Formats: sequence, C-alpha cells, structure tokens
Amino acid sequence: MDELKQMIREIPDYPKPGILFYDITTLLKDPKGLRLLLEKFRALYLGHHVDKIVGIESRGFFLGPHLAYELGAGFVPVRKLGKLPGPTLQESYDLEYGSDHLEMHEDAITPGEKVLIVDDLIATGGTALATAKLVETCGADLLGFAFAVELTALPGREKLAGYEVRSLLSY
Repeated sequence: MDELKQMIREIPDYPKPGILFYDITTLLKDPKGLRLLLEKFRALYLGHHVDKIVGIESRGFFLGPHLAYELGAGFVPVRKLGKLPGPTLQESYDLEYGSDHLEMHEDAITPGEKVLIVDDLIATGGTALATAKLVETCGADLLGFAFAVELTALPGREKLAGYEVRSLLSY
C-alpha cells in the first residue's frame, strides 16, 4: 500500500488555507497504480452480494463504475444539487470548508436492494453520511462504505458509527 501512497499528490492549502488535499488523480493516471487500486477495491467485496454501487461526485465516479462492473452491480451517481435531470431526493451536508447539497434520482434504488457507497476519501464524514441518508430514504440495505483514503485525524469514521467503513489507505 505504500506504493499507492507514493502516487498520491499532497497539495497544501487547497481548497482553502489549512487544508492538506490528497489528490488521487496522480494515482489514477498511473496504469499500474490504477490497476492495483481497483484490484484492492474488488478484493474487499468479492463474494458479497451487491445490487448497486453508489458513487459520490466526483471522484466516486472514477472508482464506482469499475467496482460495479466487477461485482455485477448497477451504478448510481450522487451529485451536487441541480446536476441530475429527473426527479430527485436531496440531502444537505457540511464539509470541513463549507456546506452543500447532494441529490440522487428518486428511482435509482429500490427498497431492499443491497447498496455499497464508494468514494475516494473520507475526512469529516459529512458527504458520506448525507449519501447514506439518501440511500436509506429509498429503503435500501446499506452494506457500508468503501474509501480509497481515510484521514484518521478527522472524525469521519466516528460520524459513520454503526456502518461498516473500509478504507485502503490511511493518513
């Protein structure tokens, strides 16, 4: 996993002063790194029954469709407000540097489906928790969360207490 960590660029003071941003795009552009990351994600859930993978805008869109394909599941995007064309469910959330809203199509998930939420990084957990609320509003069985990176000094995992949280890399 150290090999993957070395491929992640650290950008200080982004998106605002005091934030250290972990940019996985440098890992994604490396064919070997991308392959290893996706294989590790697949190994976490191989043999589990998953109906839908929910990817959080925008870096969850890089990882989610591939994992959905590998697991024989569908993919559902959760987007920022105003980006989806059909009727949506909405949820607000707070970030370490502001607040925003997420939305998901009303008909994206049906009651009883087994759903896994995927994103690149967990920090404070606000975005992930808002996504969980959207999924649960649909009556789905939320299997848990899968993240490429976890910032352990921040309260993301605690905010998701009661849910299964898996991460590949920790900082």
